[in-house]
This record gives sequence, C-alpha cells and structure tokens, in this order.
Amino acid sequence: MPELPEVETVKRGIIPLLEGRRLFQVIQRRDNLRIPLPDKFSERLRGRTIKRITRRAKYLLLHLDGQEIVICHLGMSGKMTLKAAKDRESPDKFEKHDHVIFESDRHDLVIFNDPRRFGLMTLCKEDALEQHPLFRHMGPEPLGNEFHGEYLFEKAQKSRSPIKTILLDQRVVVGLGNIYVCEVLFQAGISPEKKACLLKKEEVEKMIPIIREILTRAIEAGGSTLKDYARIDGELGYFQHEFKVYGREGEACGTPSCDDKIKRITISGRSTFYCPSCQD
Repeated sequence: MPELPEVETVKRGIIPLLEGRRLFQVIQRRDNLRIPLPDKFSERLRGRTIKRITRRAKYLLLHLDGQEIVICHLGMSGKMTLKAAKDRESPDKFEKHDHVIFESDRHDLVIFNDPRRFGLMTLCKEDALEQHPLFRHMGPEPLGNEFHGEYLFEKAQKSRSPIKTILLDQRVVVGLGNIYVCEVLFQAGISPEKKACLLKKEEVEKMIPIIREILTRAIEAGGSTLKDYARIDGELGYFQHEFKVYGREGEACGTPSCDDKIKRITISGRSTFYCPSCQD
C-alpha cells in the first residue's frame, strides 16, 4: 500500500494539472470501488473548480468550490497517471482498470487506475472533514508541529504493545507504514519488539527527527517502488535503493563493526526487518 511519501508524491504531481482548474468532465466507468461512489458523482463534479489539493495521512483531498472535498484513497494497488492534452489519442483509449478520469478545462487528464479496487473516492463537506468516519480518530501528521517527543513519549508510556505497533497506529501518528517504521527503528537503534512503555524519553525523542528525515528523503526520491507503485509520471520511486533493513532478510547489516545479518520476524501481522545486534 502506498505510504505517506508515495501519496505526497502523487499530490505534488497532480497539482500542476488540476489545482485551480475547472473540471470539464469526470468520466466514471464503474459505480463502486472499495465503497460505492457517491450518487451522481460525475454530474456533481462537472464544472466545479478544484481550489487546492492537499493530503491528510494517506488520503488525497481535492478541495472544490462550494466548500466540498473529494476524498481519495489509493488502496493497495491504486495509482494516478497523467495524460497531457497534447498527448491524448482520438478517441481516448482507457485501460480496463481506469475507473475514474478527471478532465480539466485545458483537457489534461488525471486517471485513477485500481486493479484490486481497494481504493475509494467519496465526497464530504469541508467543515465536516475532521469528524468524517475516515478521519475523526486520526493522530497528528509526522511532519507537523503537533508531533513531537513529549507527545509520543506520553503515548508510549500508556502502551505495553511493541513500539513498532505504536508507530503503525494511525490514531497515534498518521501516514507511517511498515516500510518506513522498519527503517526508523533501525536508525534509532531500537528493537521493534521492545514494549513502548519501557522506552526512555530520550529514546523516544531521538525518533522524531529520524522519522522526519526519512520521510523527507523518501518524498524527494519519489517514494519507494514496491509491487504496483509508480510515480504520477509513470517513473519509479527510488527510495527503496536506500533501505537499510526493509526486505533485506539474511543480508549483512552493513553497519561498521557489525557482523550480524538482517532478520525478519512478524509483529502485528506485518513482516518486520531489523538487526538483532544494532537494535536493542
């Protein structure tokens, strides 16, 4: 599933084509994704202006005139691709899993493709977003000011779950997925199995800049290409080439003076990669 850096990359990619543009039309090629699309979805969007495009957690938000928002989640295999007006065919040819197509008043296309249909699109009034069932229990953004050492330490002290489980809990902090949590804990030198309540305050505080630095680098690299993910322009993300532990089971740790190998275990049903010697 695309994580925060991948969704942020998609957001930045579609802004030049859709932000500030009026929707000439929206082509809806099916009635449902993970959940049903809103009634008369295409009709309700036609002619509307997308005032701005933002991200909350792993969701894309298209802010429309009339104080309404299109909420979009990519799911396991969803992606957005671009087709500039000058590159369009006549007639347009869409792939089997191109489910929703946004056409701007300049006739550029942004195409939502989702083979497994685990993604979703729905509508919400802007002033009701924070209380929407998808958002009301969300924690702070990891790159925002509300996420800091004191906050995370307080959450950790209340839990006997492994620290990895806490960092994956979207009620604690949003957008962190399996890949980046593995990388964060390795760089922090903390075992993913360690109970959150046993962490010292300085250990928790140490993770905050590491989380921000890893996410920022991943965004700059265009995300991590694993399985179905590709950037908005069709190119691949490159951050996977910087992985220190994720997906490297049985390989040498690579840390100077460490002769151990990367191990894979399962925590909360997720594959977890770490170095037993460097993380305690």
